[in-house]
Amino acid sequence: MKPPGRRRGGGPVTAETLHDQALRYLARFSSSAANLRRVLRRKVERSAELYGTDRDAGLAEVERLVARLTASGAVDDGRFAEGRAASLFRRGASRRAIAATLAAKGVDGAQIETALAGLGELAADPELAAAVAYARRRRIGPWRAGDARAAWRGKDLAALARAGFALGIARRVIEADSAEALLAEAEGG
Repeated sequence: MKPPGRRRGGGPVTAETLHDQALRYLARFSSSAANLRRVLRRKVERSAELYGTDRDAGLAEVERLVARLTASGAVDDGRFAEGRAASLFRRGASRRAIAATLAAKGVDGAQIETALAGLGELAADPELAAAVAYARRRRIGPWRAGDARAAWRGKDLAALARAGFALGIARRVIEADSAEALLAEAEGG
């Protein structure tokens, strides 16, 4: 049993441990270069605070490590943006929400635009398809019980608006006659 107050994997950060931590992180999560840099910087800051290691040397090693991983292709912001955008799209995220998520992960604007443009390959009208997926997942609009739809119309529209969908798209989803018709429209059928 480990002593109380001792953290697992603790100890001062060195170039080797930083490299190992970066590879473990990338094995578990897809990441942009900026996000990986942020994660590794936190580890260096924590090590400097707890063990008195050289903060500046650690931060310089983080920069070298991120540059090396980017050059080797282990970290690719474009690939990360496309994969994350497609994943969020399938869950029902709007283009605005996808762009905000990618920006928060440190992806630059040009790569965000490329990733959003790639959504056009997944559906004829990506924004409608995402809104349909969101409504289906949340069981709103045509997926709500028939007698409750009218009473919940305003709240359902507000939920779609908060998710980043335009009012026109939200109305098309909420006012659809049936879930089947809406699914066919979203699939381009």
